[in-house]
Formats: sequence, structure tokens, C-alpha cells
Amino acid sequence: MGPEQIIACINRFEAAWFVVNRRLNAIIRDCIDDDLTLDQFLALRFIHNRGSSTASEMAETFCVNKSAISAITTRLLGKQYIRRVPDRNDRRVYSLMLTESGKEVYRSTAARLHESLAEYVKLFSHQEIEQFLGLFERLADIFQKEGRIAP
Repeated sequence: MGPEQIIACINRFEAAWFVVNRRLNAIIRDCIDDDLTLDQFLALRFIHNRGSSTASEMAETFCVNKSAISAITTRLLGKQYIRRVPDRNDRRVYSLMLTESGKEVYRSTAARLHESLAEYVKLFSHQEIEQFLGLFERLADIFQKEGRIAP
């Protein structure tokens, strides 16, 4: 593939990604409760999927500085959706875990989100979905192997 073709592919990807990303963020915002921001919901989802996380792990994964994660987690702590659990070996390190209230907020929001997104997924065949996911997961693996994002 020549340089012009590569640029054309990148431009197509960027244009499609922009539309999908903006629409997906709007759908998520429509599904989350008014007291949560998009970033707070994404933090809840990350912690839920991992079971626990440190602020450093979250900052690395979200490609933001620790102060941005600190602002998000401080608000989630205030809402009692997460709790801090000190590390057994190092008191300076703590893990973030969902509280029962945080789990319930995450579950109800995720259910609404899955219901909304299912309408779009149904527009594609199983083969199309598997092909898309395979390629997208391959791109994610490439970024992770290059150290551009944490697993």
C-alpha cells in the first residue's frame, strides 16, 4: 500500500471514528444517571471489570495524569460508589473498589446501555460483528504491545 492510500485509509478511519465515538458517548450519557459524568461512569466500569484498581493503573489506562483520576475518584468516593482499600504491604498505595451502591449504579446503567446498543448490533450479521471485533481487538493488541495503553 502506497503513502497516499495509507493517508486515505487513515482519513476514513478518523472520520468514521469521530462519528462513532461522538454518538457512543452521547448514548452513554443518555443512559447514565444525572449525578454521574461520563468519566465517572467509565471509571466505575473499569473498576467493576477488574474488581479493583489503583489510581496509577487507571491513569495509565485512560492516558491521563493522576490528578485527573484523583478528581474523578474523589467525587465517586463522596457519592459512596467506591471505597479505598489500603495495600497490605505499602500503606501509601491503595486500591479502589466498588461499594454495593456503586455496583448497583454500575449494573443498572450498564443494563440500560446494553439495551440501547443492542439496537445497533442487531443491524449487523454475526459474521460482520465477528470480523469487526477481530480487527478492532487486533488493533488494541498492537497498541498494548507498543506500550501505548495499559491492558
